[in-house]
Amino acid sequence: MPDSQSTTEPTALLLVDPYNDFLSENGKLQARAKAVMEEVGTIAHMRDAVAACRAAGVTVFYVPHHRARPSDFSHWAHPTPYQLGAHRIQLFAEGTWGAEWHPDFQPQPEDVMIKEHRGSSGFANTDLDIQLRQHGIRRLILIGMLANTCLETTGKFAMELGYHVTLVRDATAAFSMEAMKVAHEINGPTYAHAIVTTAELVTGLSASGGAA
Repeated sequence: MPDSQSTTEPTALLLVDPYNDFLSENGKLQARAKAVMEEVGTIAHMRDAVAACRAAGVTVFYVPHHRARPSDFSHWAHPTPYQLGAHRIQLFAEGTWGAEWHPDFQPQPEDVMIKEHRGSSGFANTDLDIQLRQHGIRRLILIGMLANTCLETTGKFAMELGYHVTLVRDATAAFSMEAMKVAHEINGPTYAHAIVTTAELVTGLSASGGAA
């Protein structure tokens, strides 16, 4: 874990898109990610990461994707194929079970809820950066969905803004193991300062008293 335990700078956990549509049985995209989630133990590791962060005093920031509405993109000039595909199935449709948090990841009073993002970055057109800065955060731990889309783009944006970025390779998932490999072995090292397992994260948090 290069550089991962060398400081006690304030740290935040970014919990990205822990929606039923991704994580729960019968969620709209759960079946596509199910094989990877089962192979890496995604939900159990996400639970362990959140619990360890809470115990270490690391603030949890919810980084949610936009909850879909039928009118989305009706006047957009350049929606992407990915956005249009999600729109067709009304992924995370507003007011539905799929857009609720997975039962294991219910927000707590001390958590910070960030404004919804419409693309892949939790920073673009949201209040994530100002919220982190107002909380004095310098280091970020990223978990949630999906490894090669929202986590990767949020992590890259975070690095560009000067944050220290830690990826937790088994507290996330993708639609294939190939996508997981690209996210953590090819693209991850170009922007992340540390890429760890949940077990390594928990040990690091315990040893450093809250720094990733």
